[in-house]
Amino acid sequence: MLRVAVVIPAAGRSTRFGGGDKKPFVGLDGRPVWQRSCELFWTRPDVSKVYLVIAPDDRDEFRSRFGGVVAFANVEVVGGGAERFDSVANALARVPDDVPLVAVHDAVRPLGTDRLVSAVFEAAREHGAAMPAVPVADTLKRVGAATGRITGTVPRAGLWQAQTPQVFRRDWLVEAYAKRAELGAEITDDAQLVEALGHPVVVVPGSLANFKITTKDDWELAELIVKARSAPKADPRPTVGFGGEAEW
Repeated sequence: MLRVAVVIPAAGRSTRFGGGDKKPFVGLDGRPVWQRSCELFWTRPDVSKVYLVIAPDDRDEFRSRFGGVVAFANVEVVGGGAERFDSVANALARVPDDVPLVAVHDAVRPLGTDRLVSAVFEAAREHGAAMPAVPVADTLKRVGAATGRITGTVPRAGLWQAQTPQVFRRDWLVEAYAKRAELGAEITDDAQLVEALGHPVVVVPGSLANFKITTKDDWELAELIVKARSAPKADPRPTVGFGGEAEW
């Protein structure tokens, strides 16, 4: 079984979320968002270690609030950089050479499932790089930034919305990060970075529930999903009434 190191960047500024806490530190039905994201990985036997990247300014607060959780988990806390790519690079430098695969997963994407993670891991083991994605279902409009007017409709055939975890051969990702400056400033995710080197990335069907928490509305929806998943399931079997007939 090829082992996977998991990098979880949580050093962003959360400017679109608002409120006192940054998104990764907000509670989600009793546990912080970052922890629910890490829990997708840190007990898996095929994960070598989880590298949680936080902003240096958050380190003292994180240690005070969550140090007890980290102490008993398969996780290493890493200092973040100025941008997301810098944060991932800091964690990537800590991954041992003998770990063949590296996954990068959003700290604020806590609603994935073990089944989805397993599917992406297996695809990466077979093809070298894989990620989950879902087909775009809504009509897409191009809108002028200055006017707010629609300037065109984008055909959605063949368009998929990228998700995480994105998993790559470690040597591919290391090379991509080493050449990041020359690959282009318009690159927005790790899959695009690896693609720019000429390596194919295969897509595994994702889940609409595997969304990234960006706004308070996203958080409220995530809270509902977590509560629904943890609610006791009704027994579908019939019970027998006093008259001997099955009652549903």
